[in-house]
Amino acid sequence: MPELPEVETTCRGISPHIKNRKLRCLKVRNPNLRWPVPSFLPDLLQGRTVTEVRRRGKYILLVVEGGAVMIHLGMSGSLRIVDLNETVQKHDHIDFCFENGIALRLTDPRRFGSVLWQPDGEHHELLYNLGPEPLSDDFSAEYLKQLCVGRKSAIKQVIMNSKVVVGVGNIYATEALFAAGIDPRRAAGNISQTRLNQLVIEIKRVLSAAIEQGGTTLKDFVGGDGKPGYFKQKLHVYGRKGEPCVQCLSPLTEVRLGQRSTVFCKCCQR
Repeated sequence: MPELPEVETTCRGISPHIKNRKLRCLKVRNPNLRWPVPSFLPDLLQGRTVTEVRRRGKYILLVVEGGAVMIHLGMSGSLRIVDLNETVQKHDHIDFCFENGIALRLTDPRRFGSVLWQPDGEHHELLYNLGPEPLSDDFSAEYLKQLCVGRKSAIKQVIMNSKVVVGVGNIYATEALFAAGIDPRRAAGNISQTRLNQLVIEIKRVLSAAIEQGGTTLKDFVGGDGKPGYFKQKLHVYGRKGEPCVQCLSPLTEVRLGQRSTVFCKCCQR
């Protein structure tokens, strides 16, 4: 599933092409995504101008007069800038067509993505309970400590909880915990303020580095320009079960936490 850096990379990739551009039409070839595409959306969007492209968690928001289109890429979705005349492929479900002759095309083979509408002045239920953005000042060591007090849940599960902080998915949680030297299984309430300080620093660093590199390509992800991400070459623990730790050369261990595979070093993470 595309994580925060992939979504941010997509936002940055598509924004220069569609910001301040007028929508000619919305072509919905298959409305049956994770949730049905609202039937009123094509009429509502026609003639409106995209004034901003931004991200909230893993949602891409195309802001227009009266509200915003909420796009989630699901497990295998991607957004690409294409010429209006480019041949449509089997899984190209939606085109946002602009007056300058281009289209923002949503491709989603598994159809786990979504295209929804959030009117101005309302908080969509999918966004309402989201925690702070991890790269914002609102996500601090003091904030995380308050959320961890008394918690017996594993620290990895806490930082992957979107109500605590948005967008710290499996890949980047795994990498940040390794960089901070924290065992992902450790109870969140038993971690000192000093170590949580370091964890917050590493979460911000790892996510920022991944955004700079263009995200992580594991299988399906491509950015808004159709190019894959390049952060995979930087991964130190994720997907490296049994391989030597880059710090101590001990074999890396894999366990399951919350139905997710978690790789870590028993020697370097405590």
